[in-house]
Amino acid sequence: MITMIAAAAENNALGKDNDLVWHLPDDFKRFKALTTGHHIIMGRKTFESFPKLLPNRTHVIVTRQDDYHPEGTLVADSLKKAIALSGQDEQPFIIGGGEIYKLGMEVADRIELTRVHGTFEADTFFPEIPEEDWKLTAEEFHPADDRHEYAFTYLTYERK
Repeated sequence: MITMIAAAAENNALGKDNDLVWHLPDDFKRFKALTTGHHIIMGRKTFESFPKLLPNRTHVIVTRQDDYHPEGTLVADSLKKAIALSGQDEQPFIIGGGEIYKLGMEVADRIELTRVHGTFEADTFFPEIPEEDWKLTAEEFHPADDRHEYAFTYLTYERK
């Protein structure tokens, strides 16, 4: 089962200048809980936005750069090859960015989406989720509070 995991605003904004445009500690905890112990597949720019390797996860980077091989990572030149490198993992996660999510929409079985309630200026966006291909199977709302400037909803989609 291939799962895409993302946090996107109501206008599908993901980020700007290779960074998130909000800070949601509970969403970070959920991301860690779901992805720990798994392969996380991402584009080069997403990988480079991390201050260091995320612990207890196998990083698989999709890039066309032949000479790109950061220590402690696996590298592939296509999403298909990245998924193949993740073959022993029963649930690899596609974690971004925008172009990788577009490709992932064709191969993913599940989407774990944190819908951030607001619209934001961004340069990277999550693709539209075609209703004819996906069914919403779980929904959990979280109001804004002293730790979360924005309300958000965890949404789980399964491929029909």
